[in-house]
Amino acid sequence: MSNLRIWEDVRTVPETAKKRITAGRLKDFTDINPMWRIKKLTELFGPCGVGWYYDITDKRKVEGADGQIVAIVDINLFVKIDGEWSKPIAGTGGSMLVAKERTGLHTSDECFKMALTDAISVSCKALGFGADVYWEKDSNKYDIPETPAKTETKPAKTERPDVLTGVQRNQIANACKENNVSGDQLRELLDNMGYADIKLSEIPSTEFQRIIEQISGVALPFNL
Repeated sequence: MSNLRIWEDVRTVPETAKKRITAGRLKDFTDINPMWRIKKLTELFGPCGVGWYYDITDKRKVEGADGQIVAIVDINLFVKIDGEWSKPIAGTGGSMLVAKERTGLHTSDECFKMALTDAISVSCKALGFGADVYWEKDSNKYDIPETPAKTETKPAKTERPDVLTGVQRNQIANACKENNVSGDQLRELLDNMGYADIKLSEIPSTEFQRIIEQISGVALPFNL
């Protein structure tokens, strides 16, 4: 018998037995209907208890964060091939006994049953059950997603559209140099325009042309 005979027989999961997970930590992963595994075990080896069976070796509760509790089940799966029983195929499964939800802590009375189902799936995985699903993108629920390094980016400095822009302020400074207007004289000019004690950067941009004209002496009401 080929070493891959069982693997090749159980690697592909029919679409009717697959369900895409749409929420939670496992979002976008694929959930496999557990009854598909039971059917394939029965198809390959015979009815449960005749051609395959499992022993529960341990059941326990593990305390988690924030009052949560996990139910854990360990099993050994056995399959009969050509009249001989296999060595134990170990599997460990888990499910939440007490889970933290939006409304508070919730207790499940199905947790050990679900943990057992999970343990069977783990044992079956060793035989190749659903291999194509687990192989996809080489990822599964045990992978830890990489968190991209945070890079500090300073927000772009934006200027108010209603006040003099940096370009306009530079043009005013150049106009002062060309016309030999000092900083004190510019301040006096702005005071007379009604902008006493107001920074140049806070003056409305609509005053730009008027300020240039004042500096150039076009509409200057007094000698600078």
